[in-house]
Amino acid sequence: MTEKKKPAFKLVAPKSEEHLIQSSVIKWARVMSVRYPELDLLYAIPNGGARDVITGARLKAEGVKPGIPDLCLPVARGGFNALYVEIKTETGRISDKQADVIAKLTRFGNKVVVCRSAQDAIDTIMEYVKGQITTEGEPK
Repeated sequence: MTEKKKPAFKLVAPKSEEHLIQSSVIKWARVMSVRYPELDLLYAIPNGGARDVITGARLKAEGVKPGIPDLCLPVARGGFNALYVEIKTETGRISDKQADVIAKLTRFGNKVVVCRSAQDAIDTIMEYVKGQITTEGEPK
């Protein structure tokens, strides 16, 4: 009988780490929305992930666009219209399409940040909510 060898390391899909980061931020926002009601408006934009052809076509027809950041807080603060948060792992890279969308969102008066941990995203969101990130320089 042949014995199966255990792999030397466990493969983890990069998106699963981003999922854990994003989920942690959303859980935090739900708890903190009691103190900061605007956090109740923080929402995810489901643009990433593998989908079957039919679901992909439906979402595209409904307006899903590649490159849009993962989270949005549609609250004006510090001279910005809204805050967009792109979640990446420590080694994750922004795609060309994401860079293009980030530039457009910024040009039209939004604050866009790339966060590489849940704590990084939480700290950034709180600075934004408290008005510590402004168009005149950051943090205040």
